[in-house]
Amino acid sequence: MNISEEFDTITAISTPFGNGGVGVIRISGDKAFDIIEKIFTNCKFEPHRFNHGWITDDSVKIDEVLVLPFFAPNSYTGENVIEIQCHGGVNVVRNILNLVLKNGARMAEKGEFTKRAFLNKRMDLSQAEAVADIIHSKTSEFAKLSVKNLSGSLREKTNEIKNEIFEVLSKILAGIDFPEDVKEPEYDYLTEKFEDIIAQIDKVLASANASNILRQGIAVSIVGKPNVGKSSLFNTLLNLDRAIVTDIAGTTRDVLKETLDLGVPVTLIDTAGIRKEGENKVEEIGIEYSKQSLNEADLIIFVCDVAQGINDDDLAILELIKDKKYIIAANKADIVNSSQRNLEQQLLKLQSNENKLSCTYISALTGEGIEDLRKILTSKVCEIEPDMLEYVTNVRQQACLSKTRAALEQALIASKLRELQDLISIDVKSALLALDELTGELITDDILDNIFEHFCIGK
Repeated sequence: MNISEEFDTITAISTPFGNGGVGVIRISGDKAFDIIEKIFTNCKFEPHRFNHGWITDDSVKIDEVLVLPFFAPNSYTGENVIEIQCHGGVNVVRNILNLVLKNGARMAEKGEFTKRAFLNKRMDLSQAEAVADIIHSKTSEFAKLSVKNLSGSLREKTNEIKNEIFEVLSKILAGIDFPEDVKEPEYDYLTEKFEDIIAQIDKVLASANASNILRQGIAVSIVGKPNVGKSSLFNTLLNLDRAIVTDIAGTTRDVLKETLDLGVPVTLIDTAGIRKEGENKVEEIGIEYSKQSLNEADLIIFVCDVAQGINDDDLAILELIKDKKYIIAANKADIVNSSQRNLEQQLLKLQSNENKLSCTYISALTGEGIEDLRKILTSKVCEIEPDMLEYVTNVRQQACLSKTRAALEQALIASKLRELQDLISIDVKSALLALDELTGELITDDILDNIFEHFCIGK
């Protein structure tokens, strides 16, 4: 949808499509009330009040529903909005949607309701992006953090920075335009202000890496030689029977992936056992996939057999992962006694990096040591301090802030060199334009389309 396009009336299903207790169809636009009056039996609408009645098609009852009206501009989109709450189920929801379409609405595009909310100034672009983050959040923690942006945390900080930059620019321009009445600001003042604003931007950008980890997650690959219990551990950590488990070496032939919530979204990867040669072509392909997963993994769980100890096959795998961050899980601890748990002594002779020496004894069969492994895994994955998450940003927002910072850095250097303030003002204006891009005050159709393409239809 083009920014300058006149808004027509749109509709979409706002609940997941399928069987469920309740289905919601949303209508937004100037004709929203005209459409509902054609198909609903109780149209005495008042703000903030549900209406109970029937959706009908030429007097044929379709479903008994609740209708909630929102009058412009006090709605999600800033337009007249109708929400129809009907019984859940594919057919009844689809029948009502088709009836709304037949009476003058069109299907909404991806994210068009939120796009209209932005264009109607119900929210800025950082808040609109927070909506997408909430919908697509892979963990409960990131969902909570995304709500901060929806409530305006990043917007408020951005406006605070913008106001400070604008104040500096105003003083510079006043001195340039009215030299007889206004003195140009002192260079020491400019230097101090630019340093302070850059420090504020750095504080926001300090959360960039943590934000990206929480949004995208990390990959954890379970590796080891055949028949050491990798798939059993995979199933145990997930609390489900996802991977096939047998006592036959080489059962796993492909790479299996599932998501685990540890506060950070973790893609847990079960791999084929790594050995010099597979018994057939299929297993050899699986082994190659396993080696590829090592390169893609952010963290590795190396599984070995505590009853067998470390042998040449284990050493070969340790050589492959020596430059990676990994945890050692000594499996089958239930079949050995405490005196046989001496893998640490073997590892001390093999490893030089003390950060990689931790060895946890587990039994994927009985559950022994699994909670300890979870704690270690969580500590390795969640190396994010609370103060690193004061502001949650995405890659686009980080790029805008970086452009702002770079422009102010140039202005700072120029101030220290006592250059003409007319030239300094050019960099200060560039900094403001970058912040306008962050909040959406300066935006193009292409950027908007790219952002809202990642939304679902109905939001």
